[in-house]
Amino acid sequence: MADTALDLTLDAAQLTAQLVDFRSESGTEKPLADAIETALRAVPHLTVDRYGNNVVARTNLGHAERVILAGHIDTVPIADNVPSRLDEDGVLWGCGTCDMKSGVAVQLRIAATVPAPNRDLTFVFYDNEEVAAELNGLRHVAEKYPDWLQGDFAVLLEPSDGQVEGGCQGTLRVLLKTAGERAHSARSWMGANAIHAAAPILARLAAYEPRRPVIDGLEYREGLNAVRIAGGVAGNVIPDECVVTVNFRYAPDRSEEEALAHVREIFTDCGVTEFVVDDHSGGALPGLSHPAAAAFIKAVGGTPMPKFGWTDVSRFSALGIPAVNYGPGNALLAHKRDERVETAKILAAEERLRAWLTGA
Repeated sequence: MADTALDLTLDAAQLTAQLVDFRSESGTEKPLADAIETALRAVPHLTVDRYGNNVVARTNLGHAERVILAGHIDTVPIADNVPSRLDEDGVLWGCGTCDMKSGVAVQLRIAATVPAPNRDLTFVFYDNEEVAAELNGLRHVAEKYPDWLQGDFAVLLEPSDGQVEGGCQGTLRVLLKTAGERAHSARSWMGANAIHAAAPILARLAAYEPRRPVIDGLEYREGLNAVRIAGGVAGNVIPDECVVTVNFRYAPDRSEEEALAHVREIFTDCGVTEFVVDDHSGGALPGLSHPAAAAFIKAVGGTPMPKFGWTDVSRFSALGIPAVNYGPGNALLAHKRDERVETAKILAAEERLRAWLTGA
């Protein structure tokens, strides 16, 4: 069983192990949120607020610039991979090591050990990132207390394998329905096959040529794909309905309205009888031209990459705050039974963030 208190004197790798041993599957984050709140309230240079299982801590030093460091404290369901385990090669194994308790550990260490940063700092620890968007704690804080999230630049410590990943793609999922008329398959001419009617949709998808726009020097790659087809009644019935689920991953230079209009246009004259938006989250511009972003990239090193996927940097973008993803975990290991992170990368992330925020 995990301890009930967090020890912020541990280095970020050791603290990651302690965080992993706090079970915090989505919806069960309260004990970990309690521990984070208690630990941060003991830090004299921070003010701490809480809303639900979301904890926000801030310095108030009067600097002209404020940077936000954010991370979610929930994990996907545990798969017999807790408690954590450190192997002889310095690799820490366990649920959440990669996504994203190693990033949260780095946040906590910076919060506790950088009393006089060269920019004011806001630390956000939020719940329910791994589940439905309406449950997302960062969303709730943004809606209820937007002043808590005021800032000039944000770093989301999602796993990026120690590289800066700028912005994120938007994601739009639509249901394209076609209609037919039921009939016995032995007398198919008496009906109309809704699955066959979906052929123009599939042809349009197969012929689609996605854009590869360059934004702030980063090349994003869009994609429009069928991810599911549902239709059919029985082995001897001509189907009267078919639904093609299409996912559009789009570059952050498109607004949500532009992305939706583009997809509608693509499937004009394809026999779609009903067009339903099933899910939609906008992208986030990388904002790498912002002075704080430039200083951050210089401090952490490497070549910035585009983020292929959606993350909560989009929520910061909606608030007018440029944001990047930067964390020690490898996103390819997220949610896996053998999830793990190299402790050297955790310590490097802590060191680089500290250098950026102190000028050391």
